[in-house]
Amino acid sequence: MKLLFWGLLFFLALFRVLTFKVPVTDGQKVKITTRVLQEPQRFSNYQKLILENLTVYLDPYPEIFYGDEVVVEGVISQNKLVNAKLLKLQESRAVLPTFRKSLINFYQNNLPEPHASLVAGITLGSKSGLGKDFWDKLKNTGVAHVVVASGTNITLVAGFLVGLTTLFLKRRLAIVFVLAGIWLYAVLSGFDAPIIRAAVMGSLAFTAQEVGRLAQSFRILVITGLLMLIIKPVWIRDLGFILSFVATGSLIAFQERINRKIQVLPAVIREGVSTSLAAQIGVAPILFVTFGAFNILSPVINALILWSVPLIMVVSGVAGLLGLIFPFLGRMVLYLTYPLTSWFVFVVNFFD
Repeated sequence: MKLLFWGLLFFLALFRVLTFKVPVTDGQKVKITTRVLQEPQRFSNYQKLILENLTVYLDPYPEIFYGDEVVVEGVISQNKLVNAKLLKLQESRAVLPTFRKSLINFYQNNLPEPHASLVAGITLGSKSGLGKDFWDKLKNTGVAHVVVASGTNITLVAGFLVGLTTLFLKRRLAIVFVLAGIWLYAVLSGFDAPIIRAAVMGSLAFTAQEVGRLAQSFRILVITGLLMLIIKPVWIRDLGFILSFVATGSLIAFQERINRKIQVLPAVIREGVSTSLAAQIGVAPILFVTFGAFNILSPVINALILWSVPLIMVVSGVAGLLGLIFPFLGRMVLYLTYPLTSWFVFVVNFFD
């Protein structure tokens, strides 16, 4: 019965992936009407968007934000929309995009660049304000995943929360708060498809660690991945999906082993460090290949900065929430991130 179940699941996933056809072809002129589900990336003379799995380059103004509705026309060419023209822009009035935009504005108004955009990227997955030079440095040093790979960020958040909550609660009860934290972060990060996938996989991984053996955890992960491909086979080409899957698998396989090896570290950071290192084992090779710039020192660079990422997330998240109600108090808390982001920027500049 088990063999039949697994065989059927693999067959359906494989069938969906192999028979899936892109609905548009190169050279076809299309008009896309959609909501912006990923924060656009802005540079001096253009802004870059991902719409319907297509990369779109538009003029820098009017500025487009997460949650806005757009109508864009252009010609399909190698997963890009060339000669793209913005025909219509409807700013979002929804609560979540407005709240997210307010947080990003708070960071940008109170921190210099690239610190403000780095905080927004780490905390909310927004890379809209990262300049091209600094973005290239992040890719060259192999740490661009901090503001791109939602799967890695989900595991970092979860690892930090486990380390914090287990100081006061039994682990099984702490997992409930960890799961709530994962989904809260998913909502604050935009709740788009990559974030949802990462949150689902991360939730399953931490739950499986508590209710089953390692093999059972892997089975749950594989079933989840296959079901996602059956539902939406286009995700097989999605870097976010691949990173989410691999990061979660690495977490299941290596996190506990690493944790046992670093017992000398304080409990509040031990879980975060072990989770970070476990995730890196799986995702680092993919990121090296994807971003096209292999840096042999990237594992060292990641080790030097990844410990700061959960701290930046937590402090800037608290600062943002406070800042929207008590601006002065929020600024004071936000300034605590500056030494952390300064270290991050220094390491990236040094190794670039």
